[in-house]
Amino acid sequence: MVDPYLRQSPLAHLHLDARVASDGGLTDAAVILAELPHRGQLLLRGDTGNPTFRDAVEKAIKTGLPTTAGTVSGSSKGTHIIWQGPDEWLVVTKPGAEEKTKKALFLAIANQHAAVTDLSESRTVIRITGDNAREVLMKGCSVDLHPRVFGPGHCAETLLAQAHVILHQTVAHKTSGIPTYEIYVYRSFAEYLWTWLEDAGREFGVKVATA
Repeated sequence: MVDPYLRQSPLAHLHLDARVASDGGLTDAAVILAELPHRGQLLLRGDTGNPTFRDAVEKAIKTGLPTTAGTVSGSSKGTHIIWQGPDEWLVVTKPGAEEKTKKALFLAIANQHAAVTDLSESRTVIRITGDNAREVLMKGCSVDLHPRVFGPGHCAETLLAQAHVILHQTVAHKTSGIPTYEIYVYRSFAEYLWTWLEDAGREFGVKVATA
């Protein structure tokens, strides 16, 4: 784990906070972007067919493992678990909570054929929402994002503008259906993808928001 005072977002040099202030209100923006830096990200490996393993994980972090491909368990505002494979999951925590969660998982799976690895510094998260967020993503992603197929609680590991990402739809507005997505992207591709999203959303109108 990197010391907190040394942590720096891969998009820090874009001074997004200043953009938030200059963009003003968001009511007229059809695409709204924000970086969600320093999320805790723990790669968990284990046997989903083993009830002892599943129970140990749920007891340790109060969130059950998703066992259906392309789904997410838990709350997007707190600890949640992204399905990545039959025996692989990404445990996501609030910034700063990853060390406590990692220790809890280590203790829970200590005597089992399982592993947990801290990947928190490998990726950042970009959030995109707004009336045309889905249309922007469809410009560079082959996943079918139609709301009948890909809705809240769904995830996919895919390419977005040729960058490898994990795409997670967190919510959709109850009345308007406006979706919100979180995009997990490797640090080395973060600036490229942010720039691509801004360019792809330019025809609709883009503004920057806070996390």
